[in-house]
Amino acid sequence: MPHTWTAQVITHAWPEDPPGTSGRPATLLREVFTVSGQVRQAELRVTALGVYETHLNGAVVGDHVLAPGWTSYRHRHRYQSFDVTRMLRPGPNAWGAHLADGWYRGLLGFNGGNRDIYGPHTGLLAELRIEYADGSVQTVTTGPGWRAAAGPVTAAGLYEGEAYDARRELPGWSEPGFDDTHWHPVRVVDFDTSVLFPADSPPVRRIECLAPVAVTTSPTGRTLVDFGQNLVGRLRIRVRGEAGRTVTLRHAEVLGEDGELCVRPLRGATATDRYTLRGDADGEQWEPRFTFHGFRYAEIDNWPGELAPGDVTAVVLHSDLSRTGWFESSDPSLNRLHENVVWGMRGNFQDVPTDCPQRDERLGWSGDIQVFAPTATFLYDTQDFLRSWLRDLAADQSEDPDGIPPVISPAIPLNIPVPMPPGNPPMAGWCDAAVIVPWVLYERYGDTEVLRSQYPSMRAWVDAVDRIAGPTHVWGEGFQFGDWLDPTASPDDPGGATTSSPLVATAYFAHSSRLLARTADVLGKKDDAEHYHALSDAVRQAFRARFHTRGGHLTEETQTAYALALGFGLLQDGAERAEAGNRLAALVAERGHRIGTGFLGTPLVCDALTATGHADTAYRLLLERSCPSWLYQVDMGATTIWERWDSLLPDGSVNPGEMTSFNHYALGAIADWLHRTVAGLAPAAPGYRRLLVRPRPGGGLTWAKAAHETPYGRAEVAWRLTDGRLTVTVTVPQGTEATVDLPGAEPTRAGPGTHTFHAPHRTTEEQQ
Repeated sequence: MPHTWTAQVITHAWPEDPPGTSGRPATLLREVFTVSGQVRQAELRVTALGVYETHLNGAVVGDHVLAPGWTSYRHRHRYQSFDVTRMLRPGPNAWGAHLADGWYRGLLGFNGGNRDIYGPHTGLLAELRIEYADGSVQTVTTGPGWRAAAGPVTAAGLYEGEAYDARRELPGWSEPGFDDTHWHPVRVVDFDTSVLFPADSPPVRRIECLAPVAVTTSPTGRTLVDFGQNLVGRLRIRVRGEAGRTVTLRHAEVLGEDGELCVRPLRGATATDRYTLRGDADGEQWEPRFTFHGFRYAEIDNWPGELAPGDVTAVVLHSDLSRTGWFESSDPSLNRLHENVVWGMRGNFQDVPTDCPQRDERLGWSGDIQVFAPTATFLYDTQDFLRSWLRDLAADQSEDPDGIPPVISPAIPLNIPVPMPPGNPPMAGWCDAAVIVPWVLYERYGDTEVLRSQYPSMRAWVDAVDRIAGPTHVWGEGFQFGDWLDPTASPDDPGGATTSSPLVATAYFAHSSRLLARTADVLGKKDDAEHYHALSDAVRQAFRARFHTRGGHLTEETQTAYALALGFGLLQDGAERAEAGNRLAALVAERGHRIGTGFLGTPLVCDALTATGHADTAYRLLLERSCPSWLYQVDMGATTIWERWDSLLPDGSVNPGEMTSFNHYALGAIADWLHRTVAGLAPAAPGYRRLLVRPRPGGGLTWAKAAHETPYGRAEVAWRLTDGRLTVTVTVPQGTEATVDLPGAEPTRAGPGTHTFHAPHRTTEEQQ
């Protein structure tokens, strides 16, 4: 049963000045109540219009950061529940809250963005239910009796940063006995509680702290702190100085050619925190509450005295997901690449799967998670996280009369600096997330419920494309994101791909309609299954008629065109696929084994090569070090995956394009191939009920291993080459079985337990 709320949303009552460039101030709220007996249990339910931190008797409740998080607030507004039994005391108790704009009414979006997207004011809604030992119940709620005051957070914004004046602190403000007679009455505001729902995804938390690896002085005399890792979070400082001194903390991912902090890629995000000291003789410590930044470097200005490395710490923030997947090999560069993928995911899983965590964007782009979902579900338990995001996507999609999902969710006005049509235009590869991500969750977790709940959304998108394409079954004319950030695209035209939008869009139409048909099969929807299987076959034939010439050749000679055609099964089996694989391998070789794909082609290209007998070429593509390539980024010092293949140019300068993030996980989708093909660990049935162990050693690697916490337990594969012999050790969880398919050997079955297998080693081209 949904919870019936008796609380009211409260906010401050004083008039506000227009927000400046640094964001609006935060608000303090408090109430006093009496505990009149022995408490058996006490539960606090709380949410905010904005972001909150709540206190009981001077102590922070819970360890969530930026709660209640970001959802499609008009449809789904999350609340948290906390057991606060041990935080109450007999007699007077005080309840306080700190409230800031967050996503609800803070600045979001491109080209100056928008404020007040979800509403014009912040607010707190909370109920405290106290059950006494005698069975009686007391409920304390937010309402007109609360009091409000301005606090030390004088400005806070997700893009802008936070300003904190410690001289404005009110010691004891959330404790009983504090004199709040000078505080102001609150204002009760209307709110539709029917959109509230209990937390359905792990919260953002402080995960770890990193110490600086270097403190240096820039050519202009600025103090620069290098944490050695591009991360997402904020700084915690320990400082001693005179009252009124303001220390400024600026954040960025890279340094410029001039050795100074490079903030140009942040565009409109100032990413600056300011702390004004209160002048404690024993020193003071501070960490922002209501913002986060993507950074490796921090520039610290106006520090009193000399900054010591121990004075500043980087606090890493992300959704508190359980790690479930690991990979390692004999190649240190490949291991660094994989670690970059992990850090890129960590930084961008901030309650929603964002594209980037640092500039004036940080949005839930559907295309990025569509290509990355197989990697994400291996590395971390993302089942609840992605199901929550899919609910938002479907809710936002329900507002579109044509059933088109938004390209970002939670959906906001875009103001995107590309020639995108107004409204909610259909975008191949991005809107297809409505179909592909639920299917990935089914494959990786055996989750039929996600297929059932998302089925209307999945079907609405495929039906929309069917109407758009019409009887030709080909679509995609006009502006599309397409194979976004193809390495040939110029800095000022990120969508300028060499593969045409109609080819990309039609390929995705065939793929999504096929997945929808298979979903209908799983759910027992026989009529739908027949319809969508027939539709997918028709689109496949339309693709061949439009884009196929002879044998396995296509009208467009690009890596992405062949990767899509092969990866989505759009060519006839046998000779046609073999010839397409040969042509793809030739295209890769013609580019010097450098990558030629953007966001949509990248996840498929190595699989397409491997499946057609060109694993050696796939390895050469993977291990190429010249630009553009995965290991070029590693050699240039990357510690996360970049948005562009050349976000940092070979001469060390930052790419001049607007789309130049240094933390963008989409191109890290290659990690899925590392897990399944290099190490050889993949699901053979939904939820890893059966495993496929099929390593294909190559690229000069002498060993590799992967492990994954499946729903049944830990599965492991480790292989090693010794004197021309391949030794593979496999651990199969209880309740499952594995098919072990090694080069030069017949596939065998393995039950639960640990097993060792041997096979002669041949080159990867001979293994196919």
